[in-house]
Amino acid sequence: MTVRRLVTPLTDDLIAVLRAGDLVTLSGAVYTARDAAHARMADLLERGLPLPFDLNGAVLYYVGPTPPPPGRTIGSAGPTTSCRMDSHTPRLHSLGLKATIGKGPRGPEVLKALQEHTAVYLGATGGAGALLSTHILKADVIAFADLGTEAIRLLEVRDMPLLVINDCRGGELYARPRTAESAGPAR
Repeated sequence: MTVRRLVTPLTDDLIAVLRAGDLVTLSGAVYTARDAAHARMADLLERGLPLPFDLNGAVLYYVGPTPPPPGRTIGSAGPTTSCRMDSHTPRLHSLGLKATIGKGPRGPEVLKALQEHTAVYLGATGGAGALLSTHILKADVIAFADLGTEAIRLLEVRDMPLLVINDCRGGELYARPRTAESAGPAR
């Protein structure tokens, strides 16, 4: 199986070749934001103020990392449930956001925005936060420090393993029909 290597900032040409189900590795700058940070970004946009980072070609990881253990850059950094950010995501895609990383399915408005703005939704393995953190080389709080774990961070990642869940053509990994073999044993 081919693994596609992605490096930020992401471009429309790069996003256009990705398909739901593709394995990718991601390197470069990635921003973190969860519920509270999204609410603050929405407030900034409503007031006509700039966001704390440039969205053009950007990737947002829905994560609230734990404090780093001694000698480490960051603690466990597993994904949070993405649908909680769905009300904010279409607007961010319209402003240049190219990818989000999280877990779980997205709502119809997000799926529509992925197609309209040539973007993708990438899945990170839930429960593997300690492993995912080994791909994070640097983590700096850049906005909303008072939010603690939900502050916006700029991460430098290298070869973070991800899966394309939703592509820019309407493909959805979660929508694939289950076969008897993939469903597992009867309960």
